[in-house]
Amino acid sequence: MTPVKLYPAKPDKVYVFGTCLIDLFYPEAGLDAIRLLEREGIEVIFPDDQTCCGQPAYTSGYHDEARAVAEAQLSLFPEPWPIIVPSGSCGGMMRTHYPQLFAGTPREAEAREVASRIYELTEFLVHVCHVRLEDKGRTEKVAMHTSCSARREMGLAETGPALLAQLGGVELVEQARAAECCGFGGTFAVRHPEVSAAMVEDKTLAIEAAGAEHFVTSDCGCLMNIGGRFEHQKKSLGGEHIASYLWRRTS
Repeated sequence: MTPVKLYPAKPDKVYVFGTCLIDLFYPEAGLDAIRLLEREGIEVIFPDDQTCCGQPAYTSGYHDEARAVAEAQLSLFPEPWPIIVPSGSCGGMMRTHYPQLFAGTPREAEAREVASRIYELTEFLVHVCHVRLEDKGRTEKVAMHTSCSARREMGLAETGPALLAQLGGVELVEQARAAECCGFGGTFAVRHPEVSAAMVEDKTLAIEAAGAEHFVTSDCGCLMNIGGRFEHQKKSLGGEHIASYLWRRTS
């Protein structure tokens, strides 16, 4: 069971950990996450030397290599400010697995301290910022896909939908088997491509059957996988990271 997290008062400053997929494929999602935080009156610090959280190596069983990658991140957040991650996958790795990864090592205490300051973006907006959104977009039906890591490792199945529910023009449609994985799973999609393809096929069919005109997710891996499948099917149903969707409809 995911432990209950006690949320602090809204801080003046936060760090943002941008994630590899945002850096390489969806930079606008990272910029929109920063814009949302800054609009709440928070100063955002983005450490330039950040790289990968180490999750691909960790979930593939290469714990020594994952530790080497993760270790490079620990020194990037010296001040006691929250660390906001626009991804439940990377957030889950840093909050849940860093203490395990560094257990019994000289940096265990440091890893635990960093892990205690990790917040996924929608979690932070809902529970710390208590954000109130004013919708300026057109009326549309939207499906929300919450990643497995956000849902199961971080216990955040409700924060994304809670933000979308504040948008008066959005009808949040419920897809069948909403809690099921989209099939990405980082290296899982590479190691088991046929299984991954079948899973994402089911996911896209469920989103379409729900009557969605658009889909939103808080993880770029899921966005890439589901959106890529819709493109492969030559469907016009597009997707967006929730940071970009919220910013576009409320700015």
